[in-house]
Amino acid sequence: MADQSHVLYARETSLDTAQFRRVLVESGLGEVRPVDDEARLKAMLDGANLIVTARLDMEGKPLIGVARCLTDFSWVCYISDLAVSARAQGLGIGKGLMDEARRQLGPSVAISLVSMPDAIGFYERIGMKRMTDAFWFSRAR
Repeated sequence: MADQSHVLYARETSLDTAQFRRVLVESGLGEVRPVDDEARLKAMLDGANLIVTARLDMEGKPLIGVARCLTDFSWVCYISDLAVSARAQGLGIGKGLMDEARRQLGPSVAISLVSMPDAIGFYERIGMKRMTDAFWFSRAR
C-alpha cells in the first residue's frame, strides 16, 4: 500500500455504486450496510450531498476510502459512512478523509456521526468529542 503522499483526497459529485460497494465490503461495513441491494446503495449515494474520496495516485486511481455525508454546508454535517479498505486501514486514510471533509465544510460547520463500536477509539484519537445525548429510531429493514 502506498504512503499518505500517494493518496488523493477529493470531493466527488458522483461515485460508482460498484466502487462504493467494494469499499464498504473491504472495510467491514458491508456487514451492516445493504451491500446486496444495488438500488438502495445508489439511493444512498444519490442522497448524499458531500462525498469525499481517497484514491491511490496511480493508474486507474483505485478507491480506497469514502466519507458519505449529509450537510446543509452552514451548521452541521452528518457523516453517514466512513469506510476505508482493510488493506489501507491504519495508514491515516480515515483521518485524511475526515480532514478533507472538514476542509470542504469550513470551520463553521459541526460534524456528527454514529460510530461502530470497534471504531470509537479512532474517533477519539482524531479529536472528536464523544456525545452522550444522541437518540435513535431504528430502521425496520
